[in-house]
Amino acid sequence: MRSPSPRGCARGFGVGLLVAASVYDLLIAADFGHGIWFPVIVLFAGFAAVLWPAGRRPPWLTEQVRTVVPAAISVLWTTGVLLTDRPGVPFGPGEAAVLLALLFVAVRHCPWPWALWCAVLDAAALLLLPVRYFRALPDEALAWIVVGLVLAGGTAGLAAYLRSLDYRRTVAVGDTRRAERVAIAADLHDFVAHHVTGILVQTQMARMMAERPQPRELDPVLAGIERAATEALASMRRTVGVLRDTGLEAADRRPVGDLAGIADLVEGFASPVQRCVLHRDPAVSGALPHEVQAAAFRVVQEALTNVRRHAADATEVTVRLTCPAGRLEVTVTDDGHGGTQFPEAAHGGGFGIVGLTERVTALGGELHAGPRAGGGAGWQVRAVFPAGK
Repeated sequence: MRSPSPRGCARGFGVGLLVAASVYDLLIAADFGHGIWFPVIVLFAGFAAVLWPAGRRPPWLTEQVRTVVPAAISVLWTTGVLLTDRPGVPFGPGEAAVLLALLFVAVRHCPWPWALWCAVLDAAALLLLPVRYFRALPDEALAWIVVGLVLAGGTAGLAAYLRSLDYRRTVAVGDTRRAERVAIAADLHDFVAHHVTGILVQTQMARMMAERPQPRELDPVLAGIERAATEALASMRRTVGVLRDTGLEAADRRPVGDLAGIADLVEGFASPVQRCVLHRDPAVSGALPHEVQAAAFRVVQEALTNVRRHAADATEVTVRLTCPAGRLEVTVTDDGHGGTQFPEAAHGGGFGIVGLTERVTALGGELHAGPRAGGGAGWQVRAVFPAGK
């Protein structure tokens, strides 16, 4: 048997107090010789508005209806008493508690600007309760009105504070989702740019090889084009699937890579005219933080994409993963001379290295991209990450 939660105990205690206060209201009305029909109607409407379970409310029972109807009945009752010659009708704590609860619901849950009007009506109904009884004694009525103002102000202030927390939480969740979707869109660009650039390079290679007398050499190139196109479509399908998902679990299915995925990148990059080799130091652990592994994957992916765009004449590309002094070092080196001729539409926006720098430095690392050390031909991209970050 499951034990009740503290929230459930508090709710049960509050309902018990509300029921006891309402019974006291009915006893007061009966003792003073007044009919109990109006108190019953007001309290019944208030109980329905406050205690009706959220999952079982009909569609028409909106927050506005819940907070307006009981307060309107109370105001009509008070107005009828004031317009007649009947003696003052006493009020009890039950009706006041119901109106305070409705005021809380109006301020916290009603949509704007309904929240303002519903709260004004609930507060007015609460403040008119003393007038209903002390209409011939203005001083006593004023004292009770002041008490009602304090209670109404405190209730409305608490509800407004909680509403502001709900709003801030909603804004924070929206900003997080928006930032995550922008990052996912950037991932989609990285994946597709990598694969499509490979397709373009290998297509150019296939056109040159088609003029040779040995067409069999085209088969590995065409197989590479097919593989790159398949991977690009799969990447787009996975990423668009995540973008369409509005739930918070979308971030958990974000298609980022890791150190193990670098081997697949290197294998897929190799071609009949380009040799790509991966050297991974055994000291490089696969238990590095996920964000470090994802950033290392992006460094290798962007570097290989740039080799295809700007140094397609490179014959050998080397990717190294080492761990000097407890830091992860990722190095991508090629021996190309540059000068690759790409169609104008295939050129990137020039922000790949900028984005990589932001990603790496956000993790406390460093990124360097420049000519190959030693003065030889080629280019080198080197990133260093704090392995314990």
